[in-house]
Amino acid sequence: MTTTAPLRAGVVGVGWAGQQHIAAYQELPGVELVAIAGLEQDALEAVAAEHGIPHTHIGWEPLIARGDLDVVSVATPTGLHAPIAIAALEAGIHVLSEKPIARTGDEGQAMVDAARSAGRVFEVVFNHRRRGDIEAVRGAVEDGTIGRPYHARASWMRRAGIPALGSWFTNAEASGGGPLVDLGVHVLDWTLHIMGEPRVVSVSAVTHAELGPRGIGGSVGGAKSGIRASSTSGVSSPFEVEDLATALLRLEGGGSISFDTSWATHRSTPDAFGIALYGTDGGANLEVIDYATSGELTLYTGDGATARDVPVEAPPGRGHTAVVQTFLDHIADPSTWAENDGRVGLSRARIVDALYASAAAGHDITLDKNLHIIGGRA
Repeated sequence: MTTTAPLRAGVVGVGWAGQQHIAAYQELPGVELVAIAGLEQDALEAVAAEHGIPHTHIGWEPLIARGDLDVVSVATPTGLHAPIAIAALEAGIHVLSEKPIARTGDEGQAMVDAARSAGRVFEVVFNHRRRGDIEAVRGAVEDGTIGRPYHARASWMRRAGIPALGSWFTNAEASGGGPLVDLGVHVLDWTLHIMGEPRVVSVSAVTHAELGPRGIGGSVGGAKSGIRASSTSGVSSPFEVEDLATALLRLEGGGSISFDTSWATHRSTPDAFGIALYGTDGGANLEVIDYATSGELTLYTGDGATARDVPVEAPPGRGHTAVVQTFLDHIADPSTWAENDGRVGLSRARIVDALYASAAAGHDITLDKNLHIIGGRA
């Protein structure tokens, strides 16, 4: 008989996102969570005691330097994603990073390059595509119910959901941007995933910062809404990012995507996100109110003369647990390592770069086949 030792895991960051990784590692077989790292001793000790984690480290460097870890999750402020992931990959550790991959596509490229050089799995968490309702919409595309999807209208809108005014979230250097890079990258990911990963050929975007700079719209949702409310290491920053973004993406073959995302707007409450999808043979509309585990989903079909509206009750999905399970499955199969190198997260970052460039320039931005901005940043 042969036995396989469980993978040894570490998690950097013990805020809301980090605790999702901790819970997943402790739930799933074949992995043992042995260490966590953060900057606040009290928080580390509390999380370690709650979950029975044997080792804690102040700062990420000693966790990577342990030398006995097989996998590391990165759940820190965005500006730390690249240095932690690259150090872990260079140490021969497989890495799962929270979204967005990094502050910019260039930082993301360095992470992907490190994964390829090390021959290790590197993946970015897009837990919303693992929701049951999102998977149901994707299924309607895959089984032909909708036909060829040609336009999507998607959004994630908050009324008062700026995550901790004055924290790293509102600091441009630490975060890389506002709701466009924070929430919009999720919207972008689930929409492209549902539509079958069409190539984006050009983008146009506008950003606004009207409420945040006046101290309006700070998060009141707390843990219920999944907003990471930690101020993170005493950062005290003016509001340097947008609080609303709107975008239009043109796709290869003539398709299109429009989406809006905000941290703070004068709108109805509660918060909501979702997608309306239009196809040649049908459509779909998904609306998730107040972060419900399963949203209101309707499929629209018919032959033109007769319309059929089909409500769909989708299961909740497994979120971070499903993402971590897939990550571990890929590690277990070395034949998949080369393709799981962070390229999906990188593609989203390149598109976000182009959207910010469009907003700054005030005109459309064209992308090449690798999603680089043609002619350089405007």
